Amino acid sequence: MAPGILPRVELPDPALVVLVGPAGAGKSTWAASRYREVEVVSSDALRERVGTGPADLDATTEAFAVLEAVVAARLRRGLTTVVDTLGLDPRRRRDWLAAGRATGLPCVAVVFDTPGALCRARNRQRDRPVPAPALTAQLRRMPEVSAEVAAEGWDVVVRERGGPAPAAAAPAPAAAPAGARPLFAEPGRLSFVLQVSRFPWGDDPAAWLRAVAVAAEGAGFAGLALMDHLIQIPQVGRPFEAIPDPLVALGLLAGATTTLHLGTLVSPVTVRPAGPLAKALATLDALSDGRAFCGLGAGWWEREHAAHALAFPSPRERLDLLERAVPTLRALWAPGTGPAAGLPETTCYPRPVGALPIIIGGTGRRTLRIAATAGDACNVPADRVADVGEQNRITVLDLPLLGDDREHVARLVERLRGRTGAAAFAARHHAGTAAEHVRRYRLLAETGVRTAFVSPPDLAGPDDVARWAPVTAALA
Repeated sequence: MAPGILPRVELPDPALVVLVGPAGAGKSTWAASRYREVEVVSSDALRERVGTGPADLDATTEAFAVLEAVVAARLRRGLTTVVDTLGLDPRRRRDWLAAGRATGLPCVAVVFDTPGALCRARNRQRDRPVPAPALTAQLRRMPEVSAEVAAEGWDVVVRERGGPAPAAAAPAPAAAPAGARPLFAEPGRLSFVLQVSRFPWGDDPAAWLRAVAVAAEGAGFAGLALMDHLIQIPQVGRPFEAIPDPLVALGLLAGATTTLHLGTLVSPVTVRPAGPLAKALATLDALSDGRAFCGLGAGWWEREHAAHALAFPSPRERLDLLERAVPTLRALWAPGTGPAAGLPETTCYPRPVGALPIIIGGTGRRTLRIAATAGDACNVPADRVADVGEQNRITVLDLPLLGDDREHVARLVERLRGRTGAAAFAARHHAGTAAEHVRRYRLLAETGVRTAFVSPPDLAGPDDVARWAPVTAALA
């Protein structure tokens, strides 16, 4: 070991101690674990004092002027002084060394040979990370800095490796708002999410949407979902009927409700590229205090793509897009801004309040595999649950018709069936009373279903939502 280099010994005290290393090297943590707060003179802390925060680079000149004055005053009094800056500027190091020598204090340089990967990992977890090019330049300069320090004549040179790596960070699931029901129920129970697929909203669309959402909240629904289509689909209505952009509409409902989970069922990756979708859902989550979820699918309706000048790739290519979308979403929602999931950076603010659940819609073998390996749940039609196989969380899309009594059920069937036979229409929509639906949903819960997205074909307003209160209460 070279003379004067002490890896792990008691340092002289009082002393001048100068920290040298790139951003994220662990300098401030090292200093805080060994010295009193008043003994550490930090350029970041002084930027916060004289500017708007520790990352306010516009305040650097003023912060260093204060730092130099404090260091000089402490050294004149023979007090231990720890200079916590990058320490990469040789002129400043030599000036501090001369000032320490002039007062007779031992002069210590602590060089942080922290691995670059560790510095970058810590930097990504900062609220205001150092720009990646700047950090790269600092890391590249460290071998030269180490040689400079060795030749400068410090009484003691200590080398540090920067401490342990930070724990892998992922957004913790957001705590449910007070009074909220979970999006995914416990085994044997069932959460209900109202899926609104038709919009007979008359002359006041916003008032209609708010009224339906408030009714869903009052009826015990855990959430509200909107379809994500550019044209109303033929299974629901006619192409000239209104179907709003769901992310815009859900933004409205974030302010109209306080407990409903809000999301799409589902957003096609051919219509919503993962990057912009991540941004929109993170914003929805921030505005709703952690109530957003993400429904995701491969896309299926060629007409809406052609009508809006969007490419409609082959089924295999669409599934490729779906498989790539999930890690992209998670990378853009995770802490830090470094490269991940094939992206050069993951700068996407605001971040979500917590971990957004991703529900993959579809019944194909590859879709279910993607849901099982990358998603948080799958979503299938209620009559296809047996096809799912092993899956952590199963959700279903159900199109139920609920009446107050048998007579009311019969009237609803007759009004809605169109050219379909009454018996066929009633069977397709499991037409029945609340008690009959409760029995059916209990059977679904016993098969492992955790959430039922219900899209009632008779939904015309809040009164049609309120009828569901006995059903949601029975399965909660």
